[in-house]
Amino acid sequence: MVNTLLILGHGYTARALSLVLVPRGWRVIGTTQNAENLLEIRELGVEARLWPGSDLGDILAQATHILVAAGPDALGDPVLNGLWSQLAQCDENLRWIGYLSTTAVYGDHAGGWVDEETPLAATTKRGKWRVQAEMDWNRLAHEAYLPVHIFRLAGIYGPGRGPFAKVRAGTARRIIKSGQVFSRIHVDDIVQVLLASMAAPNPGAVYNVCDDEAVPPEDVIGLAARLLELPVPEAIDFDATDLSPMARSFYAESKRVHNDRIKRDLGVELLYPTYRQGLKALHQQKED
Repeated sequence: MVNTLLILGHGYTARALSLVLVPRGWRVIGTTQNAENLLEIRELGVEARLWPGSDLGDILAQATHILVAAGPDALGDPVLNGLWSQLAQCDENLRWIGYLSTTAVYGDHAGGWVDEETPLAATTKRGKWRVQAEMDWNRLAHEAYLPVHIFRLAGIYGPGRGPFAKVRAGTARRIIKSGQVFSRIHVDDIVQVLLASMAAPNPGAVYNVCDDEAVPPEDVIGLAARLLELPVPEAIDFDATDLSPMARSFYAESKRVHNDRIKRDLGVELLYPTYRQGLKALHQQKED
């Protein structure tokens, strides 16, 4: 049987995964809510479906793997809301389901460490939506014996999604909040983790997907400026900023995330162990 991956929500991470799997002979089907994205998806060699809006029953019957990259909202997880009964009827052809969650499910730990066993205590609205989505996916997995794996992603960066453009435009800000640290992950390392999990399914497993070093956000902006040989943006105190509610919510939580499990259980060796290697590679590739 041909390996067939259905990606529900074909966005940034899904694109990077498709670029690896299509040349390997995988059949990849990606969904989007926006008809304007269909052509771009098809140009990758991916079969594109508009969803919601089309029947996915035929694909679900053929899928050997499913990646859920669509995020929840106040109404819940859109995939479960629309496809619960069909997913529950998937047969033994389906070997792997990956759900892309976020480290926001852990909430604030004042810069302390968390791992996959840390109780979930999300404080932001989006973090709470993710906690509920994880619970719902686990419930479906239990009821229908589905091979669900949960991946809690840190802040994603990579080609086309780095700090360089803002630094060049002069819009980057080095916002200083005492004790604030974030974990990050290069999109190519997310792909590594997903491929390793697909190759060795372990239904019920949860993985933190982040690099080795959580750092203050101003450090990332500072390195980007130095790599571009541009002035490092002036430091601004967090309390003096006019951030939007969404941007401000990112600063509501500070934690360091352990990534031991992806290394130990999946054998992953990070391509970019810290933001320093990642930003330097992006700058050299001119893909920022």
